[in-house]
Amino acid sequence: MKQIIVALFIIVTVIALIISAFTVNQVNREQQRLKSDLEYRSTILAESLKETIEPDFTNKSADSLQKVFDKFSNRERFAGLGIYDNKGNIIAVSSTIPEATSAGQETVDNALDADKATGDYTKLGSKKVYLLAAPLHDNKSVVGALVVIQNASYIDDRLNEIWKNNFIRLLVQASLLSLATLLLIRWIIYTPIKNLVETLRLARAGNLKQDSQGLTNSLFFRPLITEISHIRRSLLEARTSASEEARLRLEKLDSPWTAQRLKEFIKEIIKDKTIFMVSNREPYIHTKNGGKIRYYFPASGMVTAIEPIMQSCGGTWIAFGSGDADKTVVDKNNKIKVPPDEPKYTLRRIWLSQKERQGYYDGFSNEGLWPLCHIAHNRPIFRKEDWEQYENVNQKFANVIVTETKNHIKPIILIQDFHLSLVSRMVKNQKPNAILAIFWHIPWPNPESFSICPWKKEILDGMLGADLIGFHTQLHCNNFIETVGRELESLIDFERFTITRNNHVSQVKPFPISIAFQNGYGDFKTTDYKHEAEKLLKNLGIKTKYIGLGVDRLDYTKGILERLKAIEIFFIKYPSYRGNLTFIQIGAPSRTEVLKYREFTQDVEKEVKRINNLFKIRGWEPIVLLKKHHSHEELQTFYKMTNVCLVTSLHDGMNLVAKEFVAARDDKKGVLILSQYTGASRELKDAIIVNPYNGEQTAQAIKTALDMEPGEQKKRMGAMREVVKNFNVYRWSAELLKTITELN
Repeated sequence: MKQIIVALFIIVTVIALIISAFTVNQVNREQQRLKSDLEYRSTILAESLKETIEPDFTNKSADSLQKVFDKFSNRERFAGLGIYDNKGNIIAVSSTIPEATSAGQETVDNALDADKATGDYTKLGSKKVYLLAAPLHDNKSVVGALVVIQNASYIDDRLNEIWKNNFIRLLVQASLLSLATLLLIRWIIYTPIKNLVETLRLARAGNLKQDSQGLTNSLFFRPLITEISHIRRSLLEARTSASEEARLRLEKLDSPWTAQRLKEFIKEIIKDKTIFMVSNREPYIHTKNGGKIRYYFPASGMVTAIEPIMQSCGGTWIAFGSGDADKTVVDKNNKIKVPPDEPKYTLRRIWLSQKERQGYYDGFSNEGLWPLCHIAHNRPIFRKEDWEQYENVNQKFANVIVTETKNHIKPIILIQDFHLSLVSRMVKNQKPNAILAIFWHIPWPNPESFSICPWKKEILDGMLGADLIGFHTQLHCNNFIETVGRELESLIDFERFTITRNNHVSQVKPFPISIAFQNGYGDFKTTDYKHEAEKLLKNLGIKTKYIGLGVDRLDYTKGILERLKAIEIFFIKYPSYRGNLTFIQIGAPSRTEVLKYREFTQDVEKEVKRINNLFKIRGWEPIVLLKKHHSHEELQTFYKMTNVCLVTSLHDGMNLVAKEFVAARDDKKGVLILSQYTGASRELKDAIIVNPYNGEQTAQAIKTALDMEPGEQKKRMGAMREVVKNFNVYRWSAELLKTITELN
């Protein structure tokens, strides 16, 4: 539609220019004609009056002159007459002209000096007039001047009328042309294209049985429609075959798992139940930007993993609406269909006040639980008022869940992460038949560390309201069970890994989360990548042989400062790489309302500046810090052009950046350096595993990565790609859902 509007604008502009040029020419010719006519009539009148006026002027008969003037005073377009002596003084003037006027004095002087009639256009009050001065003679000597003043404003009126008429003509022509063009385009192109796009969209979404009768009447697109019909039939056959194959393999949790297989699995296992996903972070954030509403995908490992599942399975995702335009786009029930470009599930937003957000999210979640669960040597802060808001918001989430599931007897509710640890118990108390699972995306610390939390018992009891409690690793499961054993009265079965409290059984199990390997990774064409990489490096001003990469939120648990120190050690130990290696650190701003995070961001900026000043040479800096959010598509280019990717978290539940990097490298090049304190290190064993606190070891790992032979890179990357491919997020979801359905 935008292209059509642009085309119409160009056409109308061209027509307007043509009509304007024609109008200018017409106006010029008309103006010249009217002026010539006026000047001619003024000259004839002046010559005829001179014969009458000269004798009276010579005889100084003022009365006779005034009678002549009054005789002409009421004529159309005639402004008046005047008599000047040879010194330029006014002798007589028509009653319609103020005696004191000095209009035309210069014209009179010119006529007297040149001894010939002289005319000019001037202003008489507010009127435009033509003033003609003709010399008067007595025995061939100039004794004065006769001034004939004609009204010339009608010329401007006539010219304005031409402009007005032509503008109206242009407006009518442009309107008729635009209307005709729009109707023609809508009839011949837009409607058939719209139907064609809808048919393709339905086919891509799986609705291949939808007929395309709306397209068959378009002669213009008939060849294309024929081809589309063939493609639809082929897709129908392929999808039917895939569905049957997926159905036959449902009982086996083997590889490979795809979105289609998960969809078939859910139909078979979940049957008529609806999935309700619950998290603090929403998958799509709407913001106001330059008067327009836009959306973006947040920098969140949890969202990266969960969103493809919801696209595959549908259902409802309940989350806090954090965008400044989120309320604008939802319906009366605070819901919106997402993804915005191709809706596949419902997003139900919850609204929090500033006080609630500060206490629940910034305070208890990020200043309390986050440092408590991550062994990154940052002291957690616990405040009673934060805990009260945490309880309040968890109850608000629970109430919304109960409302949304009121028409479902045994809904499946999947609660995500540490922000909502109390929700399971709150929902279970109101809806005992609900099937509840909570997945803890961050590490679970040892019992001694967790015991410092003032509300440890409430958190543990809240989590035990779930039927299934999931962690990334077996170690985290062990830590959780040991913590429960120390803090709560319960029955623990170490063989089945279950906890019974108040006659309710909760199973604890590891589910290493992953990414949608087969849904967007590995299909970025090499030609596109090379072009985009060259463009990206040019924009960043990077000219170097090797590229190192770090992709993180600006969070103290990600080991960014330790990584920068290792890079400094690397350049000290291996000076030959100065000017040949540039390290790009992508740092997405995170939790900027929390003082600790703002201070950490400043520390990172200072450290980057210090190291750059230490090693900087002309045209090269060792570190480029990009402090902004990047989309998955943008990150693909970074991943593909990187020689070595560093994931050096001090403590991480999983860290999906490592898996995203591996999935992006369909060329099987590049080396991954991975912290031993990430959950991913237990799966990606062909990465170079390092202790992020050991800068010397990390520096040596960078050297090893840069010196690694292509064959070795291919072997390692190929092995890691198989792991990510076979244990993708669809398999993770299938295992979790299969486990939870077997419990009920």
